[in-house]
Amino acid sequence: MTTLTEKTLEDLKQNSAQGVTHSAGEAIRSKHYSEFGPKLKTALPGPNATKIVAADDRLISPSYTRSYPMVAKSGRGIRVTDVDGNEFLDFAAGIAVNSTGHCHPEVVKAIQDQAADLIHMSGTDFYYENMTTFAERLSAIAPMPGPHKFYYGNSGAEAVECAMKLARYHTGRQNIISFFGAFHGRTMGALSLTGSKPQQKRRFAPFVPGVHHIRYPYAYRGCPNGTPEEQEAFALECARYIEDRLFKTILPPEEVAAIILEPIQGEGGYVVAPDNFLQEIRRICDRHGILLIADEVQSGAARTGKWWAIEHSGVQPDIVCIAKGIASGMPLGICMAKADIMNWVPGSHASTFGGNPICIAAALATMDILEREGMQNAATVGEKMLERLRPWVAKHTTVGDVRGRGLMIGINSSWVVIRTSSPVRLRGRCATRSSISPSSAVSSSSVAEKPPSASAHRSSSISTRPISPSTSSKSASHLLQSRCCEKKKGLDFLSRGPSSAR
Repeated sequence: MTTLTEKTLEDLKQNSAQGVTHSAGEAIRSKHYSEFGPKLKTALPGPNATKIVAADDRLISPSYTRSYPMVAKSGRGIRVTDVDGNEFLDFAAGIAVNSTGHCHPEVVKAIQDQAADLIHMSGTDFYYENMTTFAERLSAIAPMPGPHKFYYGNSGAEAVECAMKLARYHTGRQNIISFFGAFHGRTMGALSLTGSKPQQKRRFAPFVPGVHHIRYPYAYRGCPNGTPEEQEAFALECARYIEDRLFKTILPPEEVAAIILEPIQGEGGYVVAPDNFLQEIRRICDRHGILLIADEVQSGAARTGKWWAIEHSGVQPDIVCIAKGIASGMPLGICMAKADIMNWVPGSHASTFGGNPICIAAALATMDILEREGMQNAATVGEKMLERLRPWVAKHTTVGDVRGRGLMIGINSSWVVIRTSSPVRLRGRCATRSSISPSSAVSSSSVAEKPPSASAHRSSSISTRPISPSTSSKSASHLLQSRCCEKKKGLDFLSRGPSSAR
């Protein structure tokens, strides 16, 4: 199937060779946009959506970070239709969850078949065959040598809570080192590890004691305009701060249970941890008997062209937290650990709904799709996007940095101007009406375009939110057509949907 990007570039090259004018080229782009783009039937929000948003204001917790008044009714591939019949391209991928797109037929069939047999029996009190089947599949792709054991929960935050408790239980130590910019979840343990935004912690203290935050190796901010050698030195300095400062002043190393990190920070700005940083962190852990926890909730499930982002560095963690894209939208959180580490006794930790048969059925189908096409697609299309985006740093004064792995790509910009129509009031904040993406949000981080998947079951995919590994190459061109952000100055932006909630 010829993609939008390929078709557009082919037409433009032919026209260029034939001396076709710039206006003709614009006409070609307009034609393709009309064919593949969103289909709007009403003003936004439409009348039905307006009523539902008003009801939501009366009834639903205002703590949700709603970014756009789009009320979804159905979805296929990267397309979402709202309650007024307007069709959008989903730039949010369900907040980095829909790794195979909306309602992939193989995932839908797996869910339907399992629901007809068994919905729930509680895998913490009884047994499900699929729990071990899925564990064996995960063990085969683990980023560290086995044997392994697995804990099933319902979300990324639950996976992190499990990892935090397990690290303390196994080591008998109480302290954990995390990083500024990190997002690990909103439950109290995970929130204590989070170092992203003050509002996430405001009025919730005291937090779980024993958590220490240090600097993440964000070279664009910490070593601006540095040479590659200087940026590598900066990354090493960030890692060595643990031994050079923490362990020499306030934190006895023999009392540290774990270091937890995101191999690529999500909410922190799609910041890729340099290989030498991760390797040094591993050496520090080994020297002091500290466990290394990789939070792969957002960066895992093949989004970077490998199953786990940490694999790019060659570093092997002791514990891995998994959720979001692993089950294509069904609630499933997983804590993967070396078997000798997950040595706690019955009653130490459990979850009523963890390992739900329907969620695991969806996860098994998701793994089939990602192994067959999604992971390689993320590597191939992601590299094409980076090849096209990296020259922007030299070409555009507004672009400071382009970085990423696979389809997990971030852009730092000090000025973003994207066309919008009139603003609408949403929960006391100003949101914009978008002709494309209802869920892109602006924050002080970076532009991170994350496209939902482009698996074979959909006819056209254009979104550019590189969280989903199956996104087609249409994403690369449509990155330039996004129209969903407000005009801002002097900030970086992260277009990642409503939040990174877990």
